[in-house]
Amino acid sequence: MALEPPQRLVTALGETAQDGDDWLDKLPGAVEKAVALRGLTVERVHVPGGRSSLVLMVRRSDDTPAVLKLVPPRSRPESERAALAHWNGLGAVRLLDPECADGALLMERLHRDVSVRSLPEAKALLEAAGTLRRLWVEPPAGHRFETVAERTGRQADAMRASAAADAGVGPLVDAALAARDELLGASVEPRLLHGTFRQSKVLAGDRLPWLAVGPDPVVGEPAFDLARLVRDRVEDLIASPSGASITRRRVKKLAESLEVEQERLRGWTLFRAVESGVRALRVGRPQDAELLLEFAGWL
Repeated sequence: MALEPPQRLVTALGETAQDGDDWLDKLPGAVEKAVALRGLTVERVHVPGGRSSLVLMVRRSDDTPAVLKLVPPRSRPESERAALAHWNGLGAVRLLDPECADGALLMERLHRDVSVRSLPEAKALLEAAGTLRRLWVEPPAGHRFETVAERTGRQADAMRASAAADAGVGPLVDAALAARDELLGASVEPRLLHGTFRQSKVLAGDRLPWLAVGPDPVVGEPAFDLARLVRDRVEDLIASPSGASITRRRVKKLAESLEVEQERLRGWTLFRAVESGVRALRVGRPQDAELLLEFAGWL
């Protein structure tokens, strides 16, 4: 079958994935097998799509619309599958093929061109936060999900290496690592988290008004998940003359509305912003890095 991966995906894999070229080369065959296994008819490739997966609009054998998602192994598709199966449609897109384990995911079709980000900012934050709250459930017994400590440990190592190579980011990296150490020192009740939650990850649906997609699940405290939402629309925050005060108010409002400790949310927001900023520098996206590190400096 003729298949042209979106340029956004090709570019992203070229930046960050050592196995990107190999996975892209094998992608047409993987799509053909996944489609045949599930008896699907392909309508089109979703464009521009995401930075870490190929999304196809498909129809099932009974003509109901669905979405088929193929993910490189490094992006942990089986972890995403396990989280979606555990949520079973509660706050998240529903998985339609929980027993298949070929690296592809068949899911209910949402309105992929309509995300919470399309709403006015205050309404978007409210709807996104409400969706996120529904995802914070007890993880399944015997789960194999990565923990916040494990994930941020890997990230911390990369941050230290970046700071050693670029002294300019050293003070922010030191502050972010100190915040992580303090946060991990406290005992918190673990929850299953989305892992990469932001406004664009919440799409309009028919079964429910808004549903989350694209988790990179992790187990830990809710403040870690909420931290990524704090910096949504960071480019608008940076452009605003009162961006710093807006950010501090946002931390306070989100912490209160979702019943997490404000200082813990501030700490994880700092860590995650610095981690994203130094990673952007590392892969050659200096403009993104500048925005993120300026935002982190406000915290």
